[in-house]
Amino acid sequence: MKAVKSQRPVNLDLRTIKLPVTAYTSILHRISGVVLFLGIVVLLSWLDKSLSSEEGFEQVKGYLASPLVKLVAWGLVSALLYHLVAGVRHLIMDMGIGETLEGGTKGSKIVIGVSVALILLSGVWIW
Repeated sequence: MKAVKSQRPVNLDLRTIKLPVTAYTSILHRISGVVLFLGIVVLLSWLDKSLSSEEGFEQVKGYLASPLVKLVAWGLVSALLYHLVAGVRHLIMDMGIGETLEGGTKGSKIVIGVSVALILLSGVWIW
């Protein structure tokens, strides 16, 4: 048998591989979905505590004054906003708009731009 020359990449160091912007938006969309899934536990516990009694409501209100809790809330809102914007992009692509390589790249850049703007606005609203 002859040895076959493989054209496979030898270096699989993820820090040196350049991914397209569409890959980053896809990866971030998945990460934001996981963050939302896990964050629901935190949000539901806050909701349960606040609805249990007047004292519970005051405790949650006190929690939300903490900078660390505000940061967690901003992180969850950021994940929600990014996931929403990227999800709308997927719905638009399901209608056949932006399915080309150029359209996908433009759509990814729009998703990142709109998401950054909304995340910054939500940060101003939360803080």
